Amino acid sequence: MNAVRVYDIITKTRDGHRLSREEIRFLIDGYTKGTIPDYQMAAWCMAVYFKGLSAEATAELTMAMVDSGEVLTWPELGEVLVDKHSTGGVGDKTTLVLLPWVAAAGVKIAKMSGRGLGHTGGTLDKLSSIPGFRFDLDRAEFIQAVEEAGLAVVGQTGNLVPADKKLYALRDVTATVDSIPLIASSIMSKKIAAGASRIVLDVKTGSGAFMEELSRAKLLAETMVDIGAKIGRRTTALVTNMDQPLGHAVGNALEVREAIATLQGEGPEDLTELCLALGAEMLIQAGKVDSPEEGRQVLLEVMEKGLPIERFRAMVAAQGGDPRIIEEAELLPQAPVCLDAVAVSSGYVNRIHTKRIGLIAMELGAGRRRIEDDIDLGAGLEVLVKVGDKIEAGQVIARVYGPNSEAVENAVRKVEASIEIGDRSVEPLSLILARVSR
Repeated sequence: MNAVRVYDIITKTRDGHRLSREEIRFLIDGYTKGTIPDYQMAAWCMAVYFKGLSAEATAELTMAMVDSGEVLTWPELGEVLVDKHSTGGVGDKTTLVLLPWVAAAGVKIAKMSGRGLGHTGGTLDKLSSIPGFRFDLDRAEFIQAVEEAGLAVVGQTGNLVPADKKLYALRDVTATVDSIPLIASSIMSKKIAAGASRIVLDVKTGSGAFMEELSRAKLLAETMVDIGAKIGRRTTALVTNMDQPLGHAVGNALEVREAIATLQGEGPEDLTELCLALGAEMLIQAGKVDSPEEGRQVLLEVMEKGLPIERFRAMVAAQGGDPRIIEEAELLPQAPVCLDAVAVSSGYVNRIHTKRIGLIAMELGAGRRRIEDDIDLGAGLEVLVKVGDKIEAGQVIARVYGPNSEAVENAVRKVEASIEIGDRSVEPLSLILARVSR
């Protein structure tokens, strides 16, 4: 048999030919171990960017990356472990609401999350707002927290999918991040390596999302669901709208406060609706219900009984946090300066420049440009209007929180310019744009 050569793999990919399992394993193993240089891997990534990969090769790539490092299993928690992943958005505090809500319906959840970068926030940053909350649980502590609270959220281990870490860093500097096979395999490899047997995906699209075009967001969702089908991990994806912030709050402590309100049945309509939709899919994957309609009904019943906020309280306590934050929001970090942004004219909200909103929050300190940056947990803003709302001149349309008057006044001006008001009435935005399942 002829020896596998990187040159031949690059050529086959460039010319649109299918790669074998052996070739993909050779490529990923060699790059992870350092025997394949960056310049050859960069050439292969660019070939994938232009020519793509077959569905079979994308699934093989995913599993090769999974097997590059530690693969976690959780037999103590049963055979079915449902995980949820979002591709990231502005004001996306879904995990904080969704997981306690689903846990209240009887599904154990053991989740690994990450920190935010750029204009989208990270779950660990939001939970960092809770005094005392720990992410660095060892395995025994993690299992105990899940058993006590029904759920736990920790940071990713250092040796989880090292091939993806190395490959992503290369893609980031070679303009090959925006490749659907590479994005899909990156996301799915981390979910699988973390022990998920069933996966629910929230693929964002719109001006505040990584995947702005709806057609590409649908293709990404279809690609990830197909990977799941090929490797024996049941996967469902919802494509959801990120053409306006989710809920109102954008910023870590602010989002925790909004999540608490939502868990008490008093949250924004769009955040509540998204959690209902994703939660119903998680209940289907866990075998608790047979349809989205039945799942929604179960979730509404547990909300009526006040169970989701109690699951959240139990999770916070089990991970060393202070559960008094639920009744005493002032225990969360608070920015020293708060100013209102107001409408300069009457009319209708025609558009919200969502990515700009996320960047404004980042500039206030709520996000980070580089992974090593510190963040201000109290900073951020609340966008109090939605596309389609009728408003009057002088009406408060947002509230901005920051470290000093100069920063907040500058942010207020930017927020006011990021919310377009026009004479014409426009339709409210649809939230769930597609459902992909196999």
